Amino acid sequence: MKALPLRWLRLLLLAVAVTVSVFSHSSPTLADVKPILIGTGGVTGVYFPAGSAVCRFVNKGRKNHSIRCSTESTGGSVDNIEGVRNGTFHLGIVQSDVQGAAYEGGLGFVRTGPFPDLRSLFSLHAEPLHLVARRDSGIRVFDDLKGKRVNIGNPGSGQRETAELILDHVGWTENDFARTTSLKSTEQSSALCKNDIDAVFFTAGIPSSSIKEATTACDTIIVPMTGRWVDSFVAKYPAYAKATIPGGTYRGNDDNVETFGPRATVVASDTLSDEIVYQAVKAVFENLEDFRRLHPAFGMLSADQMTSTGLTAPVHSGAMRYYREAGLR
Repeated sequence: MKALPLRWLRLLLLAVAVTVSVFSHSSPTLADVKPILIGTGGVTGVYFPAGSAVCRFVNKGRKNHSIRCSTESTGGSVDNIEGVRNGTFHLGIVQSDVQGAAYEGGLGFVRTGPFPDLRSLFSLHAEPLHLVARRDSGIRVFDDLKGKRVNIGNPGSGQRETAELILDHVGWTENDFARTTSLKSTEQSSALCKNDIDAVFFTAGIPSSSIKEATTACDTIIVPMTGRWVDSFVAKYPAYAKATIPGGTYRGNDDNVETFGPRATVVASDTLSDEIVYQAVKAVFENLEDFRRLHPAFGMLSADQMTSTGLTAPVHSGAMRYYREAGLR
């Protein structure tokens, strides 16, 4: 083969040198990349887009910090807690009440025990409890649920934890219903519209695509959650607060619906490095205006609220580093 002229050889070597320099200084090498995985929820809920939004902004700054973020759909809050505990997930999105129960070892965590290394990063949207019932079921108030077929959520979900906590608070058991089911959020709307069940408990950001599916595909109502038992419930469990589902959010429900619920939160283990947590938190807060546009449930997020509400486990030191740097604490 004919040898390249000297000047072409010099140009080729220069091009190689520039390419190596660019990649070594502007982009992380494969060995430098630090992958993190976020446990989210069902793809029709709000946790999945929330996790995707976090990853979107973390990955936006990858050339500066070498962190590559990805999400995984899961059964929900409890699954995410256990995934963070056993190292399957670096971050998890969980209900604020589930976060507190996991840290202390209460509710559904009595068997697995407390998770003292659990740490809060920030909170997200409010998650009002939607009690959705078929209009022909005769369910108009909470007490009407007795003797009905009710979905209380799949094991591993925050929905299930909340439903069981409510039943315990009012002194009911599953025997008070004609039947209980353990359907996932992706299954419950179809079951409701097929008349396989009469009602569903569902904690979700507003609007929830799962609830929209149920209210669009068949004739349903969202039942108010009010009364003395609600007053005593939110007084006893500070991870919950009263909330309103605005009228018109869902088809056939034109009036405001009074209810209550927890907040969605992002958590990690204390063993996750301060730098990774710092960069993840920084990515979200420095892009908060764009974050709000990615889902209607995020529209009212504020930095003050995200750093002060729903944080029922201690704040991770990496998150606290950013909050102090940004003047949020």
